[in-house]
Amino acid sequence: MECFKKYLVEFIGAFFLVFTIGATAAFGGPGVIAPLAIGFALMVMVYAGGYISGGHYNPAVSLAAVVRGALPAKEWLPYAVFQILGGVAAAFVVNLLGAAPACPAVPYDICGVIVGEVLFTFALCYVVLLTATSSKTAGNSYYGLAIGSTVMVGAFAVGGICMGAFNPAVAISALVLGSCCCWKFVCLTVIMNLVAGALAGVVYKFLNED
Repeated sequence: MECFKKYLVEFIGAFFLVFTIGATAAFGGPGVIAPLAIGFALMVMVYAGGYISGGHYNPAVSLAAVVRGALPAKEWLPYAVFQILGGVAAAFVVNLLGAAPACPAVPYDICGVIVGEVLFTFALCYVVLLTATSSKTAGNSYYGLAIGSTVMVGAFAVGGICMGAFNPAVAISALVLGSCCCWKFVCLTVIMNLVAGALAGVVYKFLNED
C-alpha cells in the first residue's frame, strides 16, 4: 500500500505537469506564459508530493536517484510507468478540451536535440539530487523552487532548438498531444533524457561523500 501511494503521487504530479504543458500550448497566451506556468507547476507538485515519493515526476530524475542511491533500483520501472501514464492521461484530457493540433513538421536538428535535452535534463537531475537528496541540504525550504526554476530556465534557453522536454514522460505525452508526431525524434529525446539522468547521478556521487 505504501508503494502504491508513492506511485499515485508520481502519477498525479506528472499529470499536472503535462496538463500544464498541453493547456498552455493550446489555450495559453503568447510569450513567456508557458515556461513560467510549467516551471511553477513542477515547483508546486514537488512541494506537494516530495515527502511521499520524492516528487520526481520524471523517469530521468528517478534514474538519477537510482544511480545516486536515493531510490531502490527495483522502484525505477514502476515509478517510470506511473509517470508516463500520468502524462499520457493529461494529454488525453487536454485533447478532450479542444481539438488536437495538427502534427507539425519537426523544426529541430539532431545536434540541437542532443545538446538541449542533455544539458538541461542533466541540470534538472543535478539540481534535484543536490537540493532534495543530499544530507548537506536536508530540511531546506527552497528545493521545489530550485527544481521548478531549472525547468523554466531550460525552456527559455533551449526551447527553440529542441522539444524542451527534459523528461521522457513529457516527450512520450507529446505524441498524444499532437505537438510532435515523429517517433524517431521522441525516441532520441527519451534516450538523451535518460543518459543525462544517469550522468547526473554519477557526477553527484563524485561530488558528495554521502
